[in-house]
Amino acid sequence: MLPRNLIDREIRFGAQNYAPLPVVLSHGRGAHLFDVEGRRYIDMMSAYSAASFGHLHPRLVAAMQRQLERLDIVSRAFHSDNLGAFYQDLAAITGLDACLVMNSGAEAVETAIKAARRFGYDELAIRADKAEIIVAAGNFHGRTTTIVGFSDDPESRRGFGPFAPGFAAAPFGDAEAIEELIGRHTAAVLVEPIQGEAGVIVPPKGYLASLRRICDRHGILLIFDEVQSGFGRTGRNFCFEHEDARPDGLIIGKALGGGLMPVSAFVARRSLMDVFSPGSHGSTFGGNPLAAAVGREAIALLRDENLAERSHVLGEVLLQALRAINHPAIVEVRGKGLWAGVELDASMVKAKDVCLALMRRGVLAKETHESVLRLAPPLVIAEDDLMEAVAAFRAALDDCAAPSERYAG
Repeated sequence: MLPRNLIDREIRFGAQNYAPLPVVLSHGRGAHLFDVEGRRYIDMMSAYSAASFGHLHPRLVAAMQRQLERLDIVSRAFHSDNLGAFYQDLAAITGLDACLVMNSGAEAVETAIKAARRFGYDELAIRADKAEIIVAAGNFHGRTTTIVGFSDDPESRRGFGPFAPGFAAAPFGDAEAIEELIGRHTAAVLVEPIQGEAGVIVPPKGYLASLRRICDRHGILLIFDEVQSGFGRTGRNFCFEHEDARPDGLIIGKALGGGLMPVSAFVARRSLMDVFSPGSHGSTFGGNPLAAAVGREAIALLRDENLAERSHVLGEVLLQALRAINHPAIVEVRGKGLWAGVELDASMVKAKDVCLALMRRGVLAKETHESVLRLAPPLVIAEDDLMEAVAAFRAALDDCAAPSERYAG
């Protein structure tokens, strides 16, 4: 079937909640993807970090196959033989005590919200149904009605209210503004260490450590959402490690499933996790043996292949190469590790047009907030592929810009 026919069928029978680029992918290996006509692309998106280990990493595929020969899915009505080991591995890599495993990142965020609220009532003596969580403006934590209720993205919110109360927002990167919002009903601060969906917004140095001190001073919880920034993406296993700002609760997902399974987790210190009792929370698929097997191998792979350090080294190469491009349409290049956001002057070029030009040149990336090109390649990408993608970006800017605005350096 022709690509156009495949796209048309998807549009006819599917919800239009995404606006994909007009490419139909059929297979992938490592940092490369291939369309139904056999054309190869460099993946500079890695499924929003879900494919941080590349596509079909042989170790992850083998771990999944081994588990499929033994046991697939059982509910948490029973114990399974690898869940405890998965919990132990998660606790060890995060430096926290206990885990609650879910499927999607949004589920893990919802779990963290429930934990923070119950902790506030049980341990902080907050009045019933008054607990408040402080978040950051520009946040993206998922798509449930609770979560979009404290988003400030109009399209995420439009038509989905009424929304749950109990959230207050401060400017991202401003620790003092967060402290000013803390009151007698505050249970927790919930932020992304780097805001990915907002355009790879990196906060000022010391921001995470300041949040840790503020939460300690006021006796409230600090929760980091590292669904996108975790598992080596920023050059450390977790972004909070750049400032030794270990949270009370950590939300992880995407790369934890190795690109093969939807796996997420809320990991926390024991006193926070102990707010849950039988029947208070659960998930049919959460913590299933297949997910545990893949998750354990993903953790081992991160360690054995030293992927966080690889992300740090190649991230410096990527950011230096992007910043060396002398083009008037580039407003700013920001990022950490193998995660970069290129802010573009929308009066000169549209980020989506640049993504389309990149696609035509064999590179897949995606815009965010119309003016930002977001780059997050698999951590296993070869440096040659990385530089080929940067060269394609240079050329794509020229493809989209007026003649007087083309690349000059």
